[in-house]
Amino acid sequence: MAIIVTSGAQLMCSFGMAPSVLNVLPNAKVMCSNMPAASIMDNIPMTNIMPFGMCTSMANPQVSAATSAAMGVLTPMPCTPVISAPWAPGSPTVLVGGKPALNNTCKCMCNWAGVIQIVNPGLATTTMVK
Repeated sequence: MAIIVTSGAQLMCSFGMAPSVLNVLPNAKVMCSNMPAASIMDNIPMTNIMPFGMCTSMANPQVSAATSAAMGVLTPMPCTPVISAPWAPGSPTVLVGGKPALNNTCKCMCNWAGVIQIVNPGLATTTMVK
């Protein structure tokens, strides 16, 4: 069974060098174990999804430029997530503020080719039935 994701969940990007945290604003007024529950639309960089330390993706223009300047030696640069699509797939049966709930199996894509996934959903006691 999938586990609902709440504020404080731990995230990781495939090109990031450090974990990050999901911040969920209490706009939907849906709480789960006294924490705001997340929906698939909680994907706004620097509001919901914080940076992942340093980025190593060559699709990131900053990393590409720094690597070129270093004669081809991969040079990580500070992460700035760029996300243009919601988390997928979301829960088809559980809604948070009228939007599909975010569960621990969802993934999100960064425009710099990174796959963002949920490492720790923030809770372990509330499950969803698919």
